[in-house]
Amino acid sequence: MATTLHKPAAASVTSLALPALILAALASAVGVSSGMIGSEPATAGIAAPETVVVAPRTFSYRSPVDYLRNGFAVDAPMVTATADAPLEIMKYQVTAADYARCVMDGACAATDPTADAPTGDVPATGISYDDAAAYARWLSERTGSVWRLPTAEQWAFAAGSRGSDDALGVDADSRNPALRWIADYEREAARKAARNPLARPLGTFGENEFGIADLAGNVWEWTTTCDTRVNVDGDGKVLSEVSACGIYLTEGKHRAPMSSFIRDPKSGGCSVGTPPDNLGFRLVRDGRWYAPLLRALTRGTAFES
Repeated sequence: MATTLHKPAAASVTSLALPALILAALASAVGVSSGMIGSEPATAGIAAPETVVVAPRTFSYRSPVDYLRNGFAVDAPMVTATADAPLEIMKYQVTAADYARCVMDGACAATDPTADAPTGDVPATGISYDDAAAYARWLSERTGSVWRLPTAEQWAFAAGSRGSDDALGVDADSRNPALRWIADYEREAARKAARNPLARPLGTFGENEFGIADLAGNVWEWTTTCDTRVNVDGDGKVLSEVSACGIYLTEGKHRAPMSSFIRDPKSGGCSVGTPPDNLGFRLVRDGRWYAPLLRALTRGTAFES
């Protein structure tokens, strides 16, 4: 979210061609919107969801990267980031009724039927990353705005005091791994005792300082941040870094990596320890002027969010 400056590189064929590509895409978009170029019939619009705009600020959060030192897990460092633009995010999680409308339109896959499946103004649960991405595409088409899942950093920015911190507080230089095992065991026991799997009506878990509801309740939320593991030596030097895109971080009372197709966190996924109670989501509205163009260029590719 912070702006990083880079030294300009020498001009290349690619760098010179990119503006032309953008101009061509813009011309195409103008042509479609003006009717000069044929396009698919527009679907009926729907009202945009209620949102909260979080003002820019500098904030700190626990790095979403898993760190290993000398083969043993250690706490990830704190990260200080600066958001130089406001973030517009849904006040509430997407509801079962909202998701059902996407299913009725044929744009989303129906959730797996269960006896306690939520209905109406209760957060949609049993939602995979792929389901959430499909809903974002549908909502973008129906509202005319660009909607997408947040990154883990954006989620932490919006969560504020409700943000998760999975640090155990064990000295990273300790050569006694039993200390961390004991701390982890005690934390997992507390998490299991606090499980509350039945989805509750919107607003049950209150609002944070920005007016965003139900953060860190019993519905974990998908992000677009890939699961990443870093190995460091005793001095903290990075030895290796591996990212698994296809496994994404979910945010809630604690972080949990999940495979993109997982709907029931208790039956699978990549989470170590206590799984999330439920999987759901909320979206951010991408108000950047080039967001529609970016969405058009990446539609149907691995880069589509």
